[in-house]
Amino acid sequence: MRSSTDPSTDPSTDPSTDPRTDPSSIAPTGADTFDGHRTRVVILGAAGRDFHDFNVVFRDDPTHEVVAFTATQIPDIEGRRYPSELAGPLYPEGIPIVAESELADIIERDHVDVVVFAYSDVRHEQVMHLASQVIAAGADFRLHGAAHTMLPSSRPVVAVTAVRTGVGKSQTTRYLSRLLRDLGLRVVAVRHPMPYGDLAAQAVQRFATHADLDLHDCTIEEREEYEPHLDNGVIVYAGVDYERILREAEQEADVILWDGGNNDLPFYVPDLHLVLADPLRPGDEATYHPGETNVRMADVVVIAKCDSARPSDIEAVEASVQMLNPGATVLRADSPVTVDDPAALRGRRVIAVEDGPTLTHGSMTYGAGVVGARAAGATEIVDPSPYAVGSIAATYAKYPNARGVLPAMGYGAAQIGDLEATIRAAVDAGVCEAVVAGTPIDLTRVLSAPVPVVRARYELREVVPGGLAAAVRAALPAELLERHTGAEDAAAASPTGSAPTPTSNPTSTPTSTPTSSAPSVPAGSAS
Repeated sequence: MRSSTDPSTDPSTDPSTDPRTDPSSIAPTGADTFDGHRTRVVILGAAGRDFHDFNVVFRDDPTHEVVAFTATQIPDIEGRRYPSELAGPLYPEGIPIVAESELADIIERDHVDVVVFAYSDVRHEQVMHLASQVIAAGADFRLHGAAHTMLPSSRPVVAVTAVRTGVGKSQTTRYLSRLLRDLGLRVVAVRHPMPYGDLAAQAVQRFATHADLDLHDCTIEEREEYEPHLDNGVIVYAGVDYERILREAEQEADVILWDGGNNDLPFYVPDLHLVLADPLRPGDEATYHPGETNVRMADVVVIAKCDSARPSDIEAVEASVQMLNPGATVLRADSPVTVDDPAALRGRRVIAVEDGPTLTHGSMTYGAGVVGARAAGATEIVDPSPYAVGSIAATYAKYPNARGVLPAMGYGAAQIGDLEATIRAAVDAGVCEAVVAGTPIDLTRVLSAPVPVVRARYELREVVPGGLAAAVRAALPAELLERHTGAEDAAAASPTGSAPTPTSNPTSTPTSTPTSSAPSVPAGSAS
């Protein structure tokens, strides 16, 4: 209940002061002809899907008023405003972004009618706890369906999503971009949003070179997702306004490659929807939102990390997927790890820097860095938590499962500074002789360390080659294939023909330095 106070004495229940019925609050600029009750909305988010849902569902709707966004998962995003430049004429002052912990107070204070859940990688039980809190406070609880939030494209869309963060979307999108380019197609990757800075300036971002990452002042989290595509020769778009992003990307692409974040749904209607499942976290494919939805919507489900999972867990995940979506094609893949300079790690005490979101809301305890360091012969994986500084120490307090490795928490300059200071403190204490970076980027581009920093890389490798190539060709329009590969090649690439393997090696890595192969990676890039 909103209030048990006698309405005759409580001014908040006086219709003349209730913003839901006060005419002066019903019609912001641009909606002065609307003459009815305006449904008041709060959107629960994490600086991603929440903004997208607002843009495509509420921005131009005079019958609804979004009074606030709430924020969680990502540090330091509350306290800002969704700017008026993006919010549109119905919101001349923008929209406040507040902490999710303020939700119950906002519902009561602002007479909220509906609360929309709009973020990802959340256990089903947690979603329902939030729903219960909202309903008890007096509002309705809503989850938007894919049909209301996915935008259609004039180009074919290949979408990569997952059941959890850290399953291996990043290497899968790189693999698919090679397949598509081998067909002679122009590929543009559109990455799930990561707008952690000036939202208005980040409305539409295009990355074609590493200099663009500096131009847009990208955080480690953003670089982890954009840099591997650039290294792979693929232009990347990202930002806040995904309608505008799509229309710009369509101008230079034959195929749009949706690179999903966390386990969120695609923002665009996919012609081929490929979902990654994780046998190192069996059961999560049916217990996390919206990962289960992805499985149920999938055309193809890839069970990743098969080279590091127990056969029984692989079988369990496959059975679960087939129960949820009997029509999906199920493929298996490995995630082999290579280390650029194994000699720099051999016989040394090593700190493993791992992808941040994989360790935090992804709940993993290690990643490619640990796997690579062990394979290279490191004598010890040093626990950096006793030397943690600032936000890194706070991360360990909130996510104790991350202790033992160093999460690459790089949502801003201060966190990058804390990451660097933590490494230096461990080196100064005499316990660290090298760093292995299991993130998808060259960490030395954003920080310095007094010891060698060695990259651990990971790629997708199909257990039975050709399955993804066949799925891609079957999903693309025949005329597109014919135009780019020739009629004869298109006929050979038809669903009934054979499925040749890609002409480029999808598991290759730079060869400028010696590499050491490790069997597997337990977690891929996240967010």
